[in-house]
Amino acid sequence: QVQLVESGGGLVQPGGSLRLSCTASGTGSGFSLYIMGWYRQAPGKQRELVAKIISGGSTNYADSVKGRFTISRDNAKKTVYLQMNSLKPEDTAVYYCNADHLDPSYQDYWGQGTQVTVSS
Repeated sequence: QVQLVESGGGLVQPGGSLRLSCTASGTGSGFSLYIMGWYRQAPGKQRELVAKIISGGSTNYADSVKGRFTISRDNAKKTVYLQMNSLKPEDTAVYYCNADHLDPSYQDYWGQGTQVTVSS
């Protein structure tokens, strides 16, 4: 059973920065076979993709965060990061880590979420 534990959320002023981390356990030696992603869900809204990264480093970002957020991963540490700069109030949400195996027959996994609040 894969478990994902997020950290790094908190309260930050507009224009500030935060770095989220998500560490996986239970993947054995197969962490690199997972597409790792960050999603977010604001109150009253659907969960949406923020960014994702495959093992080779290819990334994909939501238009709303391009140029401000950077996703990266360290396969040796089984950890994925989300560096968030120039934060805006509309970035306020619960941020979830997702592990989606390259083999579609595998289930995907979610972390418990970490709250990010951007407010003055």
